[in-house]
Amino acid sequence: MNAVNFLIDTLFDLYLMVVLLRVWLQLARADFYNPFSQFIVKATQPVVAPLRRFIPGLGGLDVATIIFAFVVAVAKIFVLSLVINFDITVVAMLISALAIVITTTFKLLFWILVIRAILSWVSKGQNPIEAVMIQLTEPLLSPVRRVIPAMGGLDLSMLVVLLGLQFLEKLFNDLLAQILG
Repeated sequence: MNAVNFLIDTLFDLYLMVVLLRVWLQLARADFYNPFSQFIVKATQPVVAPLRRFIPGLGGLDVATIIFAFVVAVAKIFVLSLVINFDITVVAMLISALAIVITTTFKLLFWILVIRAILSWVSKGQNPIEAVMIQLTEPLLSPVRRVIPAMGGLDLSMLVVLLGLQFLEKLFNDLLAQILG
C-alpha cells in the first residue's frame, strides 16, 4: 500500500505545484509566451477558465486558481483517506488541505531556486526556461543582494534565500504541530 500512497501523493503534489506556479507566474508578471509558461497555462486552463467566470480576481491575485489549488489539496486528502480507509472530518480535511498548499508552496519555491541555480551554471542564459526562472526568483533574490552584495564574484543571495526558506518551512511545521498537537 505504501507504493500506491507514494504514487498518489507524488501525482497530486506535482499537479498542485503546477497550479501554484500559475499563480506565481501571474504575480511575477512572467513572460506569458515562454514555452514553460504556456505549459503551465495549458495544464491548468481547463479548470481555471470556467472558475474565473464565477470567481473574480482580487487586486491582481488570481483567486480562482488559488481556490483550485485548495481543491486539489482537498482531493489529495480525500483520495488518500479512501485508499488507506481512514475517516477524516471535513474540518480536519480543510485544515490539512491548507497546510498542504502552504508546504507545497515552500517545496516549489525551494525547487525553483535550485533549478535556477543549476541552470545558471549550465545554460549561460541560452535556455528559455531559465528566463522564466529568473523572472520568478528575482523578486526574492534582489532584496537580499541589496543587503549582501556579491563578494569576490560570488553571489550569496541564493544561499541566504534558500536558508531563509528552509527556516520558514520548519517554523511553519513547528507551529502546525503546536496547533494540532
